[in-house]
Amino acid sequence: MLAYARDRRRFLLFGRRRRVDPETHRHRAEVLLESLLTLGPTFIKLGQLLSTRPDVLPPAYIDVLASLQDDVPPAPWPEAKRVLEDELGPVDERFAEFDTDPISGASLGQVYRARLDPESERARADADGEVGPDVAVKVRRPDIENLVKADLRVIRWSLPILLYFVDDARSFSLENLAEEFSKTIREEMDYEREAAMLAEIRSNFADDDSLLIPDVIESHSGPRVLTMEYIEGTKINDVAELEREGIDRTEIAENLERAYLQMIIDDGVFHADPHPGNLAVTDEGRIVFYDFGMSGRVDPFVQDKIVDFYIAVANQDIDGILDALVEIGTLSPDADRGVMAEVMEIAIQDARGEDVEQYRVNQIIGQIEDSIYEFPLRLPKNLALVLRVATVVEGVCVTLDEDFDFISVATDYLTEQGYREESIRQYIDETGRQLRRSGESLTRLAPKAERALDRLDRDDLYVRIGVEDSEQVFDKLAKRLVYGMLLTMSLFSMGVLYALEAPRASIVAAGFSVIVLIQLYRSFRSPTSIGARPQFTRQNLRQRRGEE
Repeated sequence: MLAYARDRRRFLLFGRRRRVDPETHRHRAEVLLESLLTLGPTFIKLGQLLSTRPDVLPPAYIDVLASLQDDVPPAPWPEAKRVLEDELGPVDERFAEFDTDPISGASLGQVYRARLDPESERARADADGEVGPDVAVKVRRPDIENLVKADLRVIRWSLPILLYFVDDARSFSLENLAEEFSKTIREEMDYEREAAMLAEIRSNFADDDSLLIPDVIESHSGPRVLTMEYIEGTKINDVAELEREGIDRTEIAENLERAYLQMIIDDGVFHADPHPGNLAVTDEGRIVFYDFGMSGRVDPFVQDKIVDFYIAVANQDIDGILDALVEIGTLSPDADRGVMAEVMEIAIQDARGEDVEQYRVNQIIGQIEDSIYEFPLRLPKNLALVLRVATVVEGVCVTLDEDFDFISVATDYLTEQGYREESIRQYIDETGRQLRRSGESLTRLAPKAERALDRLDRDDLYVRIGVEDSEQVFDKLAKRLVYGMLLTMSLFSMGVLYALEAPRASIVAAGFSVIVLIQLYRSFRSPTSIGARPQFTRQNLRQRRGEE
């Protein structure tokens, strides 16, 4: 925290802003990464969440923390068994077989492979009473609740200290982040919520033969244990194996993107952790989703704005992109639209290939993430997860097919679902309304112009002028005048007191003069003093890229 604050201000609490090179940021981020790994499960999750928040940390931090994975040794089987049996009863009675070596481990839980008891109702339904089906059993880590509770208390106590060192925009983002993290980690520990989200998403894709989502075994699940179908498949980024199996990788990439577009834009509930470890492909070419602990919802308003954003990107409509970002709450309405439009234009130009739609959405979002730290932008709740999903999914798709065109598939999807047609209809309606308002304004213009000319002819026209002072120039000038008057008065007083042979009083006056002189000097040296601020231009964007 101190290093982060030191990188922002020359003298920690005050002084001009420092421009820290990317190498220093990367070094700080690597130290932070080691600290998070040492601190354990809760802080590993915090680091993963921070990697999705470019409105809080510089790009170098995001790059380093993006590699953070759940790297926690599994809990001993006797401790995990205690949790399992507290929820379900004796393992030997509820399962026909149970492999005590976890097949997957994470910071909050670990997964075991097992086989249901053939006498169970679910086993009879699925296997005619002969042998129970294979299942994956997810068990929450022993005593993780107390550890998370203590860690969240530490984070809550530390937050006010960190907020003291950052500006208002970053303070909002950090408070938002702390609240979001506390909610997210508690939800991820609630396996009943995960089961409900999994069941809802599964029902939304019930008629889709391209996907396969495991079913929940409710009779063997609870708040701390989640039992699901065990579905085997090839890891989605194992390109060589998929090639050997003769699976069409381009089709897999297209199905994956369409699935996430449906989840985010149409259904409003989505699987929020699509890294390759949670995605597989069956021999029949169906995509398998694992681990719904990190999942989220999107409200209808945000869904509409995401559609607007995608359509604007496909159409290279810079104003449309900015309008969508403002309405969704990511971009401040007071932001310099000229500067941000230039950033968006460069992002699209850099990401575009020879054809209009041959650019990568992750490159666009990467450019936006860089600008989010430079400008006072913020990410509303759940939008950070949507942003992360978009970039990770695009990365998986490009791994499957290096020529995969994310924007083209998204545009086709939006067209098929009628979103682009609806957008055109709304544009026509809005244009008609504007033309009608323009006509009404023209009919009112002549009488108003005549009244203004009559007042001007009678010398009865007054003009009021308001001066906009966003840089607080007048406040600074006023402070400097006051400091100057105080300094003059204190120096005069010091001279008079010294002449009247009152040395102690003259020393006090001299001390006061020194204090006022320092304040006057700082008013000129402060980074908020009068002066032009550097703008985010094409040239310094190239310089930043070269430095990185």
